[in-house]
Amino acid sequence: MEKNIKNKKSKNMKKNNKEKNDNVKNNKINKNIDFKNLSKKEFILTIITVILFIIVFILCYLLFYKYVLKRNFENSVLDFSSKNEKTVFEIKDITFFSNCDVKNKSASSSNFTIENLYQYTDMAIFITSPESNKSYENTLKSVYIDNIKFTKTPTLGSPSLYYKNISNFAKSDIIDENLINNRLDFNITSDDEANLDKPTLYNNLANPIVLSYVNNNIKTDYTITDTSSPITYDGTLLKKCDVLLSTIESSISFDIYITNNLEQEFKCSVYLDIPLETNSETIYDGKVTLKDSTNFTFYRYK
Repeated sequence: MEKNIKNKKSKNMKKNNKEKNDNVKNNKINKNIDFKNLSKKEFILTIITVILFIIVFILCYLLFYKYVLKRNFENSVLDFSSKNEKTVFEIKDITFFSNCDVKNKSASSSNFTIENLYQYTDMAIFITSPESNKSYENTLKSVYIDNIKFTKTPTLGSPSLYYKNISNFAKSDIIDENLINNRLDFNITSDDEANLDKPTLYNNLANPIVLSYVNNNIKTDYTITDTSSPITYDGTLLKKCDVLLSTIESSISFDIYITNNLEQEFKCSVYLDIPLETNSETIYDGKVTLKDSTNFTFYRYK
């Protein structure tokens, strides 16, 4: 009987041990399952946190960048304003002279042949200073013209721009070596006997910048058969050659840069329409002369 009791106890112990082991195993499984679930949640939370951090960082950067741009703009405006509290150089007047001429012409008793009909406009650009007393501030150390553009090109001919000696103003002479390709630099002088055949300006603003707009080859190998009236070499040729003014209209722009004797640097952007007619005359009549009041101001940028 005692032996049976022992066996029974032994069986109960084994049963209990088995149940205990099963419970431990189940607990481990449950723990593993919970651990996996917790890891997935943490991963998602981490991703969301990183994304939110990136978004906040980008927003902060954009706000800061916008602030920096605003401050830089404000500083540049203030700097520009402080440099331009007064006008040092300006262009108040430009004188234009427009006419026509021909190259390589031949004539007979019954006709007149033109190999190159060209229209030219001379421009005298007067740079002045509101201050009449000359000083280092309102006298020239260096001057150049750059960024030359034909903002409106004629449908007939080939436009170009030349430097011109003021003594040749209103003359049809074209000197090939004075053609301006990109930039025109002026020699600055105080010598009264300076040679103005080359681009030269007096440092005290005594002489204007003189340029010549030339539109070549408006008509080539063109024969005028009506020779009953005298041929004159001026704007009347345009009418004789049946050239409409609308086909040779043109506009030009360029920038003039000045450095004064205080090493301050200025810039003025000039926009000009080539005058072919005024209220009182047209180039068909022979020529056009125009004194135009302008309001171009040089702005100091350095």
